[in-house]
Amino acid sequence: MRISRRNFLHAASALSAATVMGCDRAVRFVGVPQPPGMPGPFAVAAAATVDPITHVLRRVTFGPRPGDHARVAGMGIDAYLEEQLHPERIDDYECHSLVRRNETVAAPLGELFEYKQDLLLRELTRASMQRAIYSKRQLYEVMVEFWTDHFNIAQSKGDCAWLKTADDRDVIRKHALGNFKDMVRASALSPAMLWYLDGRVNRKTNPEEKPNENYARELLELHTLGVHGGYTQRDVMEVARCLTGWTVRSEQRFFKGRVEFRKHWHDDGEKSVLGQTIPAGLGEQDIDRVIEIVTAHPSTAQYLAWKLCRRFIADSPPQPAVDAVANAFAESEGDVKTTLRALFATEAFRSSKDAKFKRPFRFIASALRATAAECDPNEALYQYLLRMGHTPFQYPTPDGYPEEAEHWMGSMLWRWHFTAALAQDRIAGTRVDWKKLDECAGSEQMLVAHLLGRSATPLENECCAQSAAGPVFMIASPAFQRF
Repeated sequence: MRISRRNFLHAASALSAATVMGCDRAVRFVGVPQPPGMPGPFAVAAAATVDPITHVLRRVTFGPRPGDHARVAGMGIDAYLEEQLHPERIDDYECHSLVRRNETVAAPLGELFEYKQDLLLRELTRASMQRAIYSKRQLYEVMVEFWTDHFNIAQSKGDCAWLKTADDRDVIRKHALGNFKDMVRASALSPAMLWYLDGRVNRKTNPEEKPNENYARELLELHTLGVHGGYTQRDVMEVARCLTGWTVRSEQRFFKGRVEFRKHWHDDGEKSVLGQTIPAGLGEQDIDRVIEIVTAHPSTAQYLAWKLCRRFIADSPPQPAVDAVANAFAESEGDVKTTLRALFATEAFRSSKDAKFKRPFRFIASALRATAAECDPNEALYQYLLRMGHTPFQYPTPDGYPEEAEHWMGSMLWRWHFTAALAQDRIAGTRVDWKKLDECAGSEQMLVAHLLGRSATPLENECCAQSAAGPVFMIASPAFQRF
């Protein structure tokens, strides 16, 4: 399969231009061990519109692999969703075997400082991509990405370069499908978060010293209630007082990076947060009281429900769906699995086909999953993410990478470059067995249906026929950018 890069980009541009109005409406590396190979013959419903199974697979995974549609058809959508809500029951040995080659990912906190910063970033990013591409625990990985943005930490700030690896493992991944209050507390006392939002220097050692409000503000604005959640500047100040005294040790090799509470740094007076009094003298228990108050607030349920619906339904999700998810969140006291069950039960989730635009990380992962690529996510793939503006763990501000489609339209040229390179096996460390992929599909039409989740339109068939890349050209199409 050979194709002129110039002709490929020209064809991709033509297809995009012809369909952009409709869109607005609505990549062989032999590793040791081997990545999971081609799963075998596959089938999709080659109908004119995206069928329910493909829609669900697109939303709760980083994109369907060959064989996924047939598997879900055999067990049923509801059974598949319930399976994904229990990742601990899913045998993910093959993916785990790949990830464990990144030795820093499992390194104890005290040992992380023995590694170079660039190795930590490279291995954490590589592990994240390996999991997105190869893990069978797909919903879990999707939620890991969601919470990584929600509790964003830029690895580039200070000791975050070393500490983010521990935060990813001990906060985000540990609690991704657990309880929200537990995750907020774990994040609040994460060494990386204490570094990133200056909690480690939040202290009040004399009457004139004012607490550092950085983390307190983001706790209310981004992590719990939301910017319109009804809190005041006074609440920010009081929360900051409650959180004084927590810091990160920076001395001694075996204790560096450990969190400790320094009583003489803590403001132990009475506080009032969101209308609730926190009595004096609680010391380090102040943080637990604050987290109980902010996570139980009605605005938190609404804000988290809206963010989840925005991720799984549409950039502007319907309010009835948000309300249903918020009720489940509140009634379950922040149980993430219960909340997601309620979301998946909404009509909006089941009917919002093609309403979302893939961010670059999802686009690359979905292309590699769809083609059953053998891939070592190395510098070559990282460079594509860099050019598209979506390198993991590198967003500088606390709000995390944006979700809405409008922020990612400018990445289309590099998506075309990526697709052209994938079609020509020009991405170092990545190879697709195109012959076997064609054989598994059975026909060109079925391969196109697998990539798009539906049969091709006349225009798509025409552009596909004109491209030397054949069906692979569809990865560059506007339709593949949506899910």
